[in-house]
Amino acid sequence: MRVSAANLGFPRIGPRRELKTATEAYWAGKIDQAALRETAEGLRAMAWQRQKAAGIEVIPSNDFSLYDQVLDTSVMLGAIPEIYRAIGPADSLELYFAMARGRQTKGGQPEAEGCIHCHGAGADVPAQEMTKWFDTNYHYMVPEIAPGQSFALSTTKPIDQFNAAKALGYHTRPVILGPVTWLLLAKSKAEGFDALSLLPALLPVYAELLAKLAAAGADWVQIDEPALVLDLSDAARAAFRTAYAELAEVPGIKLMLATYFGALGDNLETALAMPVAGLHVDLVRAPEQLDAVLAGARKDLVLSLGVIDGRNIWKADLARVLDIVDYAAGEREIQVAPSCSLLHTPVDLELETRLDPQVKTWLAFATQKLGELALVAAARNQGRDQVAAALADNAAAVQSRRTSPLTNDARVRARMAGVTENWTRRVTPFAERIRRQQAVLGLPPLPTTTIGSFPQTAEVRKARSAHDKGELDTAGYEQFLREETERAVRWQEEIGIDVLVHGEFERNDMVQYFGEQLAGFAFSRAGWVQSYGSRCVRPPILYGDVSRPEPMTVAWWRYAQSLTDKPMKGMLTGPVTILQWSFVRDDQPRSETCRQIALAIRDEVVDLERTGCKLIQIDEAALREGLPLRRAEWNAYLDWAVEAFRISASGVQPQTQIHTHMCYSEFNDIIAAIGAMDADVISIETSRSKMELLDAFIDYKYPNEIGPGVYDIHSPRIPSTGEMEELLIKAGERLSPEQLWVNPDCGLKTRKWEDVKPALVNMVEAAKAARAALA
Repeated sequence: MRVSAANLGFPRIGPRRELKTATEAYWAGKIDQAALRETAEGLRAMAWQRQKAAGIEVIPSNDFSLYDQVLDTSVMLGAIPEIYRAIGPADSLELYFAMARGRQTKGGQPEAEGCIHCHGAGADVPAQEMTKWFDTNYHYMVPEIAPGQSFALSTTKPIDQFNAAKALGYHTRPVILGPVTWLLLAKSKAEGFDALSLLPALLPVYAELLAKLAAAGADWVQIDEPALVLDLSDAARAAFRTAYAELAEVPGIKLMLATYFGALGDNLETALAMPVAGLHVDLVRAPEQLDAVLAGARKDLVLSLGVIDGRNIWKADLARVLDIVDYAAGEREIQVAPSCSLLHTPVDLELETRLDPQVKTWLAFATQKLGELALVAAARNQGRDQVAAALADNAAAVQSRRTSPLTNDARVRARMAGVTENWTRRVTPFAERIRRQQAVLGLPPLPTTTIGSFPQTAEVRKARSAHDKGELDTAGYEQFLREETERAVRWQEEIGIDVLVHGEFERNDMVQYFGEQLAGFAFSRAGWVQSYGSRCVRPPILYGDVSRPEPMTVAWWRYAQSLTDKPMKGMLTGPVTILQWSFVRDDQPRSETCRQIALAIRDEVVDLERTGCKLIQIDEAALREGLPLRRAEWNAYLDWAVEAFRISASGVQPQTQIHTHMCYSEFNDIIAAIGAMDADVISIETSRSKMELLDAFIDYKYPNEIGPGVYDIHSPRIPSTGEMEELLIKAGERLSPEQLWVNPDCGLKTRKWEDVKPALVNMVEAAKAARAALA
C-alpha cells in the first residue's frame, strides 16, 4: 500500500516574522486592516507553496491565525463574552484583538488599534485569560463559557482559507480544533459548571461547519483532539463517543482525528471506537503505543504516523523512521507526518548563515522536516535504493552528532558525579532565614518590586542591532546600556519602588542571554517560533554538555547597585526554564541536562552573593510547563525539576534572599512541589484570575513569602490604583499580609514606557493604600 506525506500545520509567523511586523504595525495604527490581511494572505500562500514544493501531498489549511487558533475557534463558535460584543461583529478585527489583548481608552479616545472610531461601549475591556497549550511554550486564549451558552457559526474562516488555497491551485485538508478538547480547555465563572454539558448545543455548529466545508469541495478535515492524550474521566470519554458518532454522519467529508503530545494510553479504546476515517498518533513522544494502535485499528482506518518531531529541531534518524513505517505498513493506508503541527519549530534552516557548520548539519527546521517526510514517503514507495544518497547523507549527520566531541565534556560529567545531597537544600529553615533577611534588608510591609525587565524600546533594539552588525563598537554599546540602566534605576527610586531591578537592557531574551554565555549552546539568527500573539522567541539550541566558563551577570549587577542605596535584585533564569525554552538535545535524559544547567546557574548565584547581592531571583517560569500530561508521570519529573532548582539556589548564606517567578501556571495540583523548592519569595501571575491562584497557597498553608501579580503586563491596559488595591485586599484575605509582596505578574520587556510608568506608579500607590487597609 502506498504511503503519502502529510503535514498537520505550518508556522504562521513567516520566515522573517512578517506576521509580527504587520500585526504590531496594525495595533499601532500604522497600517490598516487591508494591509494586515494582505500580509496574512501572502504568508498563507507562501506556506502552501513551500509544502507543495517539498513534496507534501496532504497540505493543511486553516492552520494560520492572526493571534491564536483557540481564540479563532471561540470566535467562530460565537463564544464571545458579553463585555466584548459591543466592540463589533464576530468577524471584526477590533473584537478579535480586544479579546486577545484587552482594550483601553486614553484621554477619551481608544488606544491605537487600527480602529479610530470604536470608543464608548466596549472600548475599555481586559484581555481574556491566557495559559500554556498543553506542555508547550505556546500560549492560548482560554475560552470563556457559561451555563446556557448558545453557539452559532459566527465566522467562516476555515471555509475562506480552504477556498483561498483552492483558488491558488492547492487542494488542502482544513484543520479545526475539536469540540471536546475546546470544551475541556474552556473555563466558566459559574462554580462547579460542567463544560461538557454544552456539547449538545455545540455539535450542530461543528456539523454545519463540516457540511459547508464539504460543499466547498473539501474531502478530508483534520480535527485536532489533543485532549485524548490526557487523563480523562468516563464522562469525557463518553463525550468523545457522542461527538464523533454525530460528526462522522456529515455526508461528503472524512475526518482525520489528530492526537499528539503523548500516548493515547487508556483512551486508545475510545479513539479506535470512533467512526472516523483516519487517526493520527504521536510516535515521537510515545513510540511505544504503535503496537496497540495497530492491533486495535480497523483495517479501513487510515493511520497517520507522527514520526518526525514537530517540537524539536534535530534531524530525524530516517533509517529508524523507515523501519517504523515498514513495520506499520501493510494492507492499510498509511500517512507519514510530523508528530504535531510544525508551529513549534522555526521556518527554514537555510536562513542560518552563522551557525557552527557541524551543528547545522544536525538540524532540521520546519521546511527541512517537510523534506524528511517526503523522503520517507519516497523511500517507502520507490524503494530505499532510489533515494540512497539522501539517506546516506542523513545517516552521516546522525552519526556525526552521536560521536562529536562538541557534545561531550568529561569535566562536566565528573562534576555531576560529585553532587551530594548537601548541594540540594538550604540547611537553615525558612523562619530563621527570613528573620535574618529582614534584618539585612529593612523592607516595609507589602514591599514593591518588579519581575526584572523593563521595556526594550526601539532605541534599545536599534543599539543592539547596530552592535551586532559591527556598526556600534562595544564601548559605545556598553555606554548606551549604562545610560539606560541608570535612567531605569533613578526612575524606580523616584516613584518609591522598594526593591529595584536594573532593567535587563543588555539582554536579548531571558534564556538566550544565558545560553550565549554557557558552553554547550548554539544560536540561530532566524530560528523564531511563536510564543503568543506577536510575541516570538528564538530558543537556544542545547546540543552539548553545559558549563559556565565565566560570570554572566555580575558586572551589570555591580554597576546597577553602585547607582543606589536601595537593594538591587540579581536576575537569573532557572535551570528548568532554560531547559524548557531551549531546543534540547535528545540523546540523553532531560533530567541530566537540567542538572548540568543547575550547576552552571549555582556558580553564578554564588558569585553574585560574593559580590554583595542580597536578593537573587532565579526565574522558573516554565516549571509547570514541563509537567508530563499524565499524572502518573508527575512525581518523577517534579523530583528532578525541584532538585535542579535547589541545586542552583542552595549555595548561598541564610541572609541572602532567593526569589523565583512563575507565570501563567495552575498551581493547585503541584503546590507541594513549589513548597519543596524552598524559595524565600515566589512571584506569580494572579491578575487575570482575580487572585484565584492564591487558593492553592491557602489550602497548602504556604509558609514562605509570595508576590501575587496585581498588574497584567500582557495587555496594554493600565490598571487603576483602586483595581490593584482591590486585588491586594483580596490577597490579604487569603494569606497573611506579612507574606505578601507587590509586583506585576511578569517582566515588562514587551510593554512601552508610556504604559509601564503610569501602571507602576499606580501599583506603588496601591501598595501604600493596602498597607493601611491591611494593617
